[in-house]
Amino acid sequence: MPSHKLCLLHALINLLIVTLCLGACSKRVDYGDPTATETLTIDFGSTDLQMIAEKMVQSLLASPTVHQGDHPVILVSRVRNKTDEHIDMKAITDKIRTTLVRSGTVRFVADEVREEVMQELRYQADSGFVDPESRKRIGKLVGPGYLLMGEITSIRKKAGRETDLYFKITLNLVELETGLIRWAEDKEIRKGQKRPMIGW
Repeated sequence: MPSHKLCLLHALINLLIVTLCLGACSKRVDYGDPTATETLTIDFGSTDLQMIAEKMVQSLLASPTVHQGDHPVILVSRVRNKTDEHIDMKAITDKIRTTLVRSGTVRFVADEVREEVMQELRYQADSGFVDPESRKRIGKLVGPGYLLMGEITSIRKKAGRETDLYFKITLNLVELETGLIRWAEDKEIRKGQKRPMIGW
């Protein structure tokens, strides 16, 4: 076989091998049910977040404090992460807050954007560019009556190939005027994992 044909044949074979390798190595992405139970690892995951939010929301909605007066106003404080892993605590409080707001039973102060709100109010009042008829007045922000705060802790134990992981999250609703805890709830989660004899 002539050398130029042989080179062309080698080039085609190499191209075919590269194409097959790229196809075999490419990642496949599938959409899944966000509420399905997630058990990829023992670490804190989306199912844990959903279980915590569900328990806390149902408990708070059943609390007498929520049903007293006219839709209590709540400020979400920080929920401290006292575990040995990174957990997005804001994701937990956001999930709880969103569900509670949708219930129409409680109201929340938008603490994360409070500075932006104040800047906009000052702009409307002082810039001279905003029509006085549509200008929003300073001094009308609603003060929260309650502070939602808490913490999450964990205990991780290993024995041989087995790992036991225990999470506990506790939330408290503190009345700002009196400092009294008007509602408290906790949620416990225990997960176990057994490492295979070979590999991970």
